[in-house]
Amino acid sequence: MTRKPGGTGFTMKKIDFKKTMKQLYGPAVGPFAEIDVPQMHFVKVDGAGNPNTSPEYLQAVQGLYGVSYAMKFAARAALSQDYVVPPLEGLWWADDPTAFAARRKDEWQWTMMIMVPDFVTSAIYEAARDKTRRKLGSLPETLRLERHDEGLSLQTLHLGSYDDEAPVLADLHHRVMPERGLTFNGPHHEIYLSDPRRTAPARLKTILRQPVRADPASLTRCA
Repeated sequence: MTRKPGGTGFTMKKIDFKKTMKQLYGPAVGPFAEIDVPQMHFVKVDGAGNPNTSPEYLQAVQGLYGVSYAMKFAARAALSQDYVVPPLEGLWWADDPTAFAARRKDEWQWTMMIMVPDFVTSAIYEAARDKTRRKLGSLPETLRLERHDEGLSLQTLHLGSYDDEAPVLADLHHRVMPERGLTFNGPHHEIYLSDPRRTAPARLKTILRQPVRADPASLTRCA
C-alpha cells in the first residue's frame, strides 16, 4: 500500500500484469520471437462455432468476465491485493487444420480464458463463481480454474483486423517454424489487447502465440 498525498490513510497499489509481465503481454510488431511461457492459472470456458454469431461464445465471455471481476473484488477485500483484470485470451483449433487459416469459423473450436493471479485462492474462485452464477442465472458447464502450461512459444503483435491474421499465420506455419526446425505443441493462442467494441478494426492489437517444440522430422533430416 502507499500513503495518500496530504493524508494519513493508504491507497492500495493496483497490479497491472500487462506492465509487470511485458515479456508475455508486450511483444513488438515484427518477426516471431521465441519466449518461454511459465505455468499460470486461468479461468477457462470451452466451446465451438463462429465467435461472431454463437450465443455460446457470448455466454462464455460474459461468464469469464463476471467471475474474473468477482475474484478481483474479493481479493482486494480479503487479501488487500488489487489488480487490473488481465485481457481476454483464446485458444483456437479445428479438426481440419486448414479451417482456421481459411477462416471457416463455423468449424472452429475454442477455449476462452482470463489469467488469474497466483494469490487468488481456489476458495476465492469458487465463491466468485457461485456469486456470478446467482447474478447471471447460469454459467457454462465447462467453466473452471486450472493451470495452463505452454513453455517454448513463438509470438508477435498483430495490428489490424482479426481476419487479416491469415497471411501472418500461414507464414508462421509454412516458413518460420520449418526454418527453425519447430512444430506445433498446442493450439493457436491469441491475446486481445483491444476492445473490438471501441476500436476500429485497423487499430486492433492482438498477440499471436504458437506453442512449439523441436520437429523430429527436422532433426532426422539434419542427422
